Amino acid sequence: MRRLRAEWEEQKAVLMSFPHSETDWKKDLKGALSPFIRIAQAIAYSQAVYIICKDKDEILNLFCSTENLSFIEIPTNDTWIRDYGYFSIEEGDKRKLLDFKFDGWGGKFEASLDNAVNKTLHNRGYLGITPLEEIDYVLEGGSIESDGHGTILTTTQCLCNSNRNGGKTKEEIERTLRETLGAKRILWLDNGYLAGDDTDSHIDTLARFVNKDTITFVQCLDNRDEHYKSLQKMHLQLKKFRTVDGKTYRLIPLPMCEAQYGDRGVRLPANYTNFLITNSALLYPTYNAKTDKIAGIVLRSLFPDREIIPIDCTKLIEEGGALHCATMQVSY
Repeated sequence: MRRLRAEWEEQKAVLMSFPHSETDWKKDLKGALSPFIRIAQAIAYSQAVYIICKDKDEILNLFCSTENLSFIEIPTNDTWIRDYGYFSIEEGDKRKLLDFKFDGWGGKFEASLDNAVNKTLHNRGYLGITPLEEIDYVLEGGSIESDGHGTILTTTQCLCNSNRNGGKTKEEIERTLRETLGAKRILWLDNGYLAGDDTDSHIDTLARFVNKDTITFVQCLDNRDEHYKSLQKMHLQLKKFRTVDGKTYRLIPLPMCEAQYGDRGVRLPANYTNFLITNSALLYPTYNAKTDKIAGIVLRSLFPDREIIPIDCTKLIEEGGALHCATMQVSY
């Protein structure tokens, strides 16, 4: 029986893919590298980080320490390895890594190099002898949340989108998630979005499992905000969800981030659910916003046994992603 591990379970390493001169970060590559380095070093304090890069000699001297860091030269299109990295599952008493197809969020961006990273990394032996299973199906890591007990939380807007797998029905998608991930049940959010989001409403920008009985989510209380109605409907739907035991979930709101805008005045999808859980810490995104402190207090209460590390993600959000998008935990 297969089981998709929860993020808070023990990890062997975290994957990252660094910006380079042939990515969208090229206009300010030095500025872009800064938060990636900060994230990598914060994780490496207690566990391994595998950094996919174009030229390791170009970035090695930017680190204060390279302890627990491995630099692996593999060509990439972009940095958001959450969506093309491995899925870590258990099958009986053994581990397995799954390599789903990645199509640049429904064909929006070139992704052929990103789509080849998992196979290349595995062929070079970085994941030991853990089997790799390639699956001819588009599925991004940021589009689903696992509680580690067979429940998958996701959004209709993303998984049922016609730009993913030709637009499957919920029933067809659930069948695939059961077969590939060992899912026992799927919780579908039919509402909720963030302006400026290229992912078609990834779940990790809206709601996250904290444990099998607790979900934290983006809450908008300003009825003048364009997100208000949609996120209110999402909250109501979360209230209707039930745990495996038939109880209501403990729902913990995170504030809607103070509005952030890009150079062209377009609103950016800044949020606080895009955090990363590691073996000993909780890394969460900040945006030089008044709401950063509130988010930190909430997350500290949810993870009392982990170090809480804020990471300035104002540069990352300019390209539409944040901390969780830039990382993928693996267990092998």
